[in-house]
Amino acid sequence: MNRGKEIHELLKLTPDEMLKKANGHLEIKETLDDLHQHFARDIADTIIQNNKAGKPTVLIIPFGPVPQYPIFVDIVNRENISLKNCTLFFMDENCDMNGRVVPVTHPESFEGGMKDIWAKIKEELRIPAGRIIFPHHENIHKLEGWIEKAGGIETCYGGIGIHGHVAFNEPEYGVKWTGPRMVNLNNFTMTINAIRSGVGGDLENFPRKAVTIGMQQVLNAKKIRLYCRNDIPGIQWANTVLRLAVFGTPGDDYPVTHIRDHADWKIITDMNTAQPAEHVLDYWGK
Repeated sequence: MNRGKEIHELLKLTPDEMLKKANGHLEIKETLDDLHQHFARDIADTIIQNNKAGKPTVLIIPFGPVPQYPIFVDIVNRENISLKNCTLFFMDENCDMNGRVVPVTHPESFEGGMKDIWAKIKEELRIPAGRIIFPHHENIHKLEGWIEKAGGIETCYGGIGIHGHVAFNEPEYGVKWTGPRMVNLNNFTMTINAIRSGVGGDLENFPRKAVTIGMQQVLNAKKIRLYCRNDIPGIQWANTVLRLAVFGTPGDDYPVTHIRDHADWKIITDMNTAQPAEHVLDYWGK
């Protein structure tokens, strides 16, 4: 595999060319808002379908992107969708330098970031206590068993990091076979998160450790639905990883590429992210 040459060619693909080449594994929404609406609607419809069938809903979901969750809450409240039979496993959580989950009051706490959103769900529709589960330094060794006890994951929803991570499964040898664990965030992830998080690009104090579900939990889900988008105005950062996720040769250097071996996966993006790169760099290996 020659990743540089592969990326050089993939970044030239137009949205129409990608759709034809993707064999149904790619969906392109017109706008970022359309993408968030799709994300929220897909989760809600999954729950509705399972409620009608008398089945539980067990999902892996991400903290980010976040804008779909207020939309989801509005749908739940408007359509009176009961969440009583849901179990939600969040993908990951930030830790301090000692490997302890940051407190919910920390601006980079994923659990803290969701509290006000969940509180807006009508009380009679809410998920029962204990069935919204965030990875934690005290439960990380229990997550795999909890997922099995819940009956396995129906759908793993998520985003894609700039270096191809799903959850915080950073590039490493054998990443495809990993389970829940503590990880060190690489410099690519930490830098872009510090840019996106409203902390002024503070690299020195930004969390460098996290707890995460493993790639095996992602890949063992019945369905995988990942949402990939440029979310920093004027910056094309996700165009490459989008194309690698859909077309790239599977490899540990971009963990998301391992979903290509899954039976039911799809990437949803927006038209901005699906555009060819403004500048396609020359392949160095010529």
